[in-house]
Amino acid sequence: MSEQNRVRIFDTTLRDGEQAPGFSLRPSEKLQLARQLDLLGVDIIEAGFPIASPADAEAVRRIATEIRRPIIACLARCHRADLEKAAWSIEPAARGRIHTFIATSDLHLQAKLRMTREQCLENAIDAVRYARQHTDDVQFSAEDATRSDLDFLCRVVEGVIKAGATTINLPDTVGFTTPDDTREFFEGIRGRVPNADTVVFSTHCHDDLGLAVANSIAAVQGGARQVECTINGIGERAGNAALEEIVMAFHVRSDRLPYSVGVDHRQIYPSSEMVTGLTGQGVQVNKAIVGRNAFAHEAGIHQDGMLKDRRTYEIMRAEDVGAPWNPLVLGKHSGRHAVQKRCAELGLTIEGAELLEVYRALMAIADERKIINDNDIVATVSGVRTLSNGQTSTGQAQPAATAAVDPFDTPSTAAPHAMQESGYGHGV
Repeated sequence: MSEQNRVRIFDTTLRDGEQAPGFSLRPSEKLQLARQLDLLGVDIIEAGFPIASPADAEAVRRIATEIRRPIIACLARCHRADLEKAAWSIEPAARGRIHTFIATSDLHLQAKLRMTREQCLENAIDAVRYARQHTDDVQFSAEDATRSDLDFLCRVVEGVIKAGATTINLPDTVGFTTPDDTREFFEGIRGRVPNADTVVFSTHCHDDLGLAVANSIAAVQGGARQVECTINGIGERAGNAALEEIVMAFHVRSDRLPYSVGVDHRQIYPSSEMVTGLTGQGVQVNKAIVGRNAFAHEAGIHQDGMLKDRRTYEIMRAEDVGAPWNPLVLGKHSGRHAVQKRCAELGLTIEGAELLEVYRALMAIADERKIINDNDIVATVSGVRTLSNGQTSTGQAQPAATAAVDPFDTPSTAAPHAMQESGYGHGV
């Protein structure tokens, strides 16, 4: 794939992600995660916000000292003290970047910063010029860009590029935009700013409306070639665009999204697990790519398809993202084939009438619980076999078993009553 379609992955787990309540990390933990991000293959690691605390500045400097392949970035407001601390923090880096920012929307300028547009423009240009004295890699972000006046935003972007900015980040700071808005926004600014072709445009989307990943992809379609994102989508409020979702969207739908990244997919799940372990904050079970249920199937129709060809219900493989693959979860929606397979994995060979009796007994258990575990299976098989001599516990003869029918057989091969069995589970 051409370099023109190469998208840089800017990971801000250690900065924006760590700002979320309950997600703070110690310097040693940030260094540990930075090593994993290096293995993952991200292009830029935003290691922290040095002016925030001495510990954060020290963490950035330690990461800049040890992690040599990716660019090591850190955040700084358009204040001289911020920029000086940022310059000190990335000084040891093989490739260091100062990421400076100021809000450009009238709402932020008036309500938060109490400054005019002209003062904002002057501060932005001065900050970029100062940062360029310490590194040739300077990123400028226009906070709340997507709610800014477009004419003024274009003036700011043009001015900071002339001052030496090499990357222009236009964040959707409060997760307000839609994908159509985002694509038009990037296309419009790149078309209007005279020197836009000399820099890399970047997107940073928040997930307040659940659109961060969709907006990030739309930004790339609009010409952005850097995506700011985090592992597990952690970050302020509802979080950031999830790195794993963006990367795998490009991978799985390369027919519609012909963009390449340098990420090693097999390190996605280990990275997610490390973030969970270090922060103590787990991901929702149905989280795309890395959630516990992302590659799990309970519905019998799905399980039957998975046993025949996993492509029937999976568009990617768990192995592709480094996740364990144990797809069949036994519950009240499961089918006989899944029960038989799990029994076989436990060294229990069952078939025919015995299988049907085990299946029915397990479904009775499942009606009372959410999940059937291996102990339930072993105990049930043992119980069925104890009664296999045809005697009940009272010594009376047991009725003959019904013919072993899979409730998920197709109507053409199943008995008329077959679909009345437990274990439905929708196929749609």
